[in-house]
Amino acid sequence: MIMKGQKISDRYQIIKSIGEGGMANVYLAYDTILDRNVAVKVLRGDLATDEKFVRRFQREALSASSLSHPNIVEVYDVGEDNNQYYIVMEYIEGKHLKELLKKRSKLTIPEVIDIMLQISDGLSVAHDSYIIHRDIKPQNIMIQENGVIKITDFGIAMAMNATQLTQTNSVMGSVHYLPPEQANGKGSTLQSDIYSMGILMYELLTGKLPYKGDNAVEIALKHLKEALPSIKEELPDLPQSVENIIIRSTAKNPKNRYADAREMHEDLLSCLDESRKKEDKVKLEYPENIDESKTPKKSTSKKEEKKEKIGKEEKEGEEPIAKQITKNDLKKQNKVLIVLASIFTGLVVIVTSVVLLIPAITNQKEITIPDIVGLTEEEAVQKLQNEGFQVSDVIETVASSEIAEGKVVKTNPIIGSKRTKGTTVTLYLSEGDTKIAVENYIGQDYTYVQGLLEGKLKVLIETRDTDDENAEQNKVIGQSVEAGTKLSLGDHITLYIPNINKYPDFTDGSYTANDVKDYLKDYNISVNVVEQEDTTHTKGIVIKQSRKAGDPIVKGASITITVAKEPEQDATDPSDTDTPCTTPGLC
Repeated sequence: MIMKGQKISDRYQIIKSIGEGGMANVYLAYDTILDRNVAVKVLRGDLATDEKFVRRFQREALSASSLSHPNIVEVYDVGEDNNQYYIVMEYIEGKHLKELLKKRSKLTIPEVIDIMLQISDGLSVAHDSYIIHRDIKPQNIMIQENGVIKITDFGIAMAMNATQLTQTNSVMGSVHYLPPEQANGKGSTLQSDIYSMGILMYELLTGKLPYKGDNAVEIALKHLKEALPSIKEELPDLPQSVENIIIRSTAKNPKNRYADAREMHEDLLSCLDESRKKEDKVKLEYPENIDESKTPKKSTSKKEEKKEKIGKEEKEGEEPIAKQITKNDLKKQNKVLIVLASIFTGLVVIVTSVVLLIPAITNQKEITIPDIVGLTEEEAVQKLQNEGFQVSDVIETVASSEIAEGKVVKTNPIIGSKRTKGTTVTLYLSEGDTKIAVENYIGQDYTYVQGLLEGKLKVLIETRDTDDENAEQNKVIGQSVEAGTKLSLGDHITLYIPNINKYPDFTDGSYTANDVKDYLKDYNISVNVVEQEDTTHTKGIVIKQSRKAGDPIVKGASITITVAKEPEQDATDPSDTDTPCTTPGLC
């Protein structure tokens, strides 16, 4: 048990526990060397004694440390101290999406698209390097107060992949997002992450998981054979373009899915455009192999379903305990379990061979990559070479607000890890503080601000109602990030512009008084109607309006309109006068 105040590797001082999971405990700690707070994940005791898991954990975490993206939690360090294996990561203040769903039930369409854009953007960088996350789920997606998304547990997910099927708590949390190919015992590909993202998107929009069951195998079988429930039944007004993304990403056949996260990201960028909202429903090119008998039919009533079920049970003489699963399902479960057990056994043999045979063959002593953070390139190269390492000719650069420009921020493999003599180490030098200081954009034309921030920040535009009669259509009236805040490259900022509705020209000859009232009723506008004799307009047509066409409509205001009426005719009868009638047709 790690206590408050304890130091790990004489560097990371524990401040408090911030979470417990199936595989690790998470602590907030203070990095005494770089003067910053970090999150430290310490492997749970039983996993820490599993040598093959530990080696896989270290290898994959080191691989993940090479990823650098605003939407991916950065891995700083991996190590071991007194038989406690740990990984040090960027500390994120926020909550994971599962917590947000518990609080909100479900999210709005624009919110979901924004979240999925950030997730797919982060995964695009990983997929470009052919790094697969393997465990995309809301518990592994953090959201900060400013709306920025952070994907966690890169590398850890791959290490867990070999052991989680023996960990009931772990698999029950992940199986709801499990791609069919993994449920069937096949290997993961980039498109496995795509499937998990599609299930996540479905859950964020509806607040529900598409597949449920009493155990992990039952849920996995549904991922294999059952069609995804129609999201349109839950959200009838959902744009077809959004449903198409879910259909394509959750296809059973990987050939029908997006090739990678970048392709999905490109589709998400334009899915809310007006031109796409009513596009045709996507048709998948390759067969899905869905068991139609497992898909509920809407036409059958519950009463009929119950009657049919009872009749079937009586016919087959099933006991009550056996009602929940058929012999066919049991065969499928057994087949999946056998496949999974075979894969697990094979992995154990392979990892054991690697662990035992390779060191015996090579017989090379491992040496520790020294701490060179803060050194110049020349100093770092000299120190690494003195220790017996090679240094890559390619020097990477990363933004850093803590390390001065031109000095070492990190290495790949990571500092503190052990490697054989002669291993090539890549240096990451600081670009300095490249964060963008947000200014006060209120009152400026939003298109100008967009151009100003282009290539630096992702600018989102939203409309808001306003009672300000002087508000201009394109001028910014609010912003999601306060002036003075510093954002990293690629971060999001939302600009709010007025939702201004303007009075039309009611005098164009097509509006009656009732038309005007109907047009303005949603704005709670008081309409005063005045009649005026007019021989040039049709009776009842609006001929004047007190508020000019183009003026902004402000809720609760009033308007006076003038409608035409026929002139009153002289009712005097010519025969009642002494004047002779001289008008033909009237006498």
